[in-house]
Amino acid sequence: MMPAATANLDPREIAQFEALAAEWWDLAGPFAMLHRLGPARLGIIRDAVRSHFPAAGPGRRILKGLTCLDAGCGGGLVAEPLARLGGTVTAIDPAEGNIAAARHHAGLVGLEIDYRATTAEDLSAAGATFDLVTCLEVIEHVPDPAAFVATIAALVKPGGLAIFSTLNRTPQSYALAIVGAEYVLAWVPRGTHHWHRFVTPRELADYCTAAGLETPDTEGIVFDPLRDQWRRSSDTGVNYMATAAKPAAVI
Repeated sequence: MMPAATANLDPREIAQFEALAAEWWDLAGPFAMLHRLGPARLGIIRDAVRSHFPAAGPGRRILKGLTCLDAGCGGGLVAEPLARLGGTVTAIDPAEGNIAAARHHAGLVGLEIDYRATTAEDLSAAGATFDLVTCLEVIEHVPDPAAFVATIAALVKPGGLAIFSTLNRTPQSYALAIVGAEYVLAWVPRGTHHWHRFVTPRELADYCTAAGLETPDTEGIVFDPLRDQWRRSSDTGVNYMATAAKPAAVI
């Protein structure tokens, strides 16, 4: 399916990620850092779900009974854990190559995920809504982040939850996420990020409240060189996640 003409997309960004579609699940490949970020990001998602949804499923199946959307799913690195947590998962990406890779891997591991090569705008226009919408490492790649957050908010059911992760626009993030990660350590391919598109927590909060979501809770994720792993932190200077609830409908 071709993206809608009104979709909030940067064709160069889509082409860059689609060119790497076959490498999404290579743990030593260009998406290795996303794999390593996974446990910290998933921990924040789990805690947010347990806190927000009183009827969250028991044990590891905390998403049982909840509909979930992963917007900008890439090769399925977030969609698959959401499915393992018991959610009924739809995952979308405008790049058909990414969706093909995601479907292939889900088949290999026996997970049922509704993957679609489409955009958030098209899904919203069709009237789809979900209990939980995750949008991780996407907002910094779109031309109009305010409009994108509004689209994501429209996809959240009243009483539901939106979870974003992105990069803060600070001197620290330029030094670490671009100079360090792309040019010195080669954690991600050069040109993956554009610092002027990074979004501050304040900006994201404003986008959320303008779109009808509550002011988000934010939490940072930092690299711990002593343990050689990513961990949750109060430091939002580089990577952070924001969890924003949508008020329940008034009856």
